[in-house]
Amino acid sequence: MIVVYTSPGCASCRKVKNWLKERNLPFVEKNIFTTLLNEVEIKHLLQRSENGTEDIISKRSKIMQEDKIDLDLLSLNELVKFIQKNPSILKRPIILNESVFQVGYDEEEIDAFIPHELRKLAVFSCNTSCPNFDGCGKVRETEE
Repeated sequence: MIVVYTSPGCASCRKVKNWLKERNLPFVEKNIFTTLLNEVEIKHLLQRSENGTEDIISKRSKIMQEDKIDLDLLSLNELVKFIQKNPSILKRPIILNESVFQVGYDEEEIDAFIPHELRKLAVFSCNTSCPNFDGCGKVRETEE
């Protein structure tokens, strides 16, 4: 199952949700301001990110700059509590499933959320008679 962490007014969050809906990919949306992220969930996000806090925490956020927070000085438990208290420090959207983790909307990377079987099928079924060939088939031809 795909989980998307979002916030109201986030343009990238809307793009991700629309992309998933257009492809009929089921997902669970978690608004970081209305859903309290629990300790296990936050630790899971930190573990899944390649670079830990750098991938998911915005150092440019207001609270980080005003309070001059040094994340390296926080214990894991302190960090979890800080994120729970200040969810606005999280970059958005955060998208993940069992095998893929992505922060932000990236047109090239988001295809990884399409199940492998469907991606494989699309490669074999798209040909010049496909109505979408101009958009995707020609791209594949030039990549090969």
